[in-house]
Formats: sequence, C-alpha cells, structure tokens
Amino acid sequence: MYLAAGILVINATFWIEAVAFLLMLAVLARFVYPRISAAAEARQQQITEQLRKAEESRRAAEERLGQAEARLNEARTQAAEVIEGAGRSAEQLRADLKARAEEDARRVTENARKDIEAERQKAMDSIRGEVADLVVSATEKVVGERLDVGSHHNLIDRAIAEVGARDGRN
Repeated sequence: MYLAAGILVINATFWIEAVAFLLMLAVLARFVYPRISAAAEARQQQITEQLRKAEESRRAAEERLGQAEARLNEARTQAAEVIEGAGRSAEQLRADLKARAEEDARRVTENARKDIEAERQKAMDSIRGEVADLVVSATEKVVGERLDVGSHHNLIDRAIAEVGARDGRN
C-alpha cells in the first residue's frame, strides 16, 4: 500500500515510525518525563531554598554591618574621650608643673634673700668689729693709755651708735 500525499509518502514504514514515535512518547511520558519533572521541581526548590538562605545571609550580613558600625562609632567616641582626657591630663600636668616651678622660684628667691641678709649681717658685724678695733686703737693713741675691758666696751658701743646714727641720717 502506497499512498502519496504531496511530500509525505504514507506507507508501512510511515505507520511503523508513527507507532514507534507514539510508543516512545508513551515511554517518555511514563518513565522519563516524571523524573525530569521531579528533577526540575527539586532543582527549583533547591534554587528557592538557596535564594531564601541568600536573603537570610544578606539580612544577617546587614545586621552584622550595623553592629560593626555601632561598635566603630562607640570606638570613635571612646577614642575622642581618651584624647579629651589626655588633653585634660596634659593641661593639669602643665598647671602642676607651672605651680611647682613658681614655688621653686619663690623658694630660691627667698633663700637668696636670706643668704644676702646673712651676708650683709656678717659684713656689718665685720665692719663693726673693725670699727671697734680702729676706735680702740685711735682712743689708745689719743688717750695714750690702755683701757680696761668695761671702758673698752662702753667706748665701742658709743662709737657704733654714733656711726649708726650718721648712717640713718644719710
């Protein structure tokens, strides 16, 4: 049997091929397509699960980023506080050192004043002693005799008083 319908030639081979094609479709539909469909569905579920996990990971990363930014801001605040505290400490140390230096300078000045006064007093005592010796010597030469100790002291005291009175007037 041989039918010809334009390009398509319908003969026994055609019917065998059609039956083989339909059998192949039935086998594919019964055994292969459910597995392919199940695999595609499993893959789709796997992709959906991975997308869900990726979204959770993104949220967790954003949360960690927020926490890290908060810690960074806290660290910046603490660093500013430390710097401010160091500045205050430095200012306090500077003030303490200045006060100590001023106290040391005052003490040195006072000690120098005391030393100067002591040296002036020594010089005055030395001058008084020399004046007394000169007065005694001059008096012995004028009087021509040696004075006793009591007279000697009286004469010296009068001479010192006279010299002091003259210094006070000048």
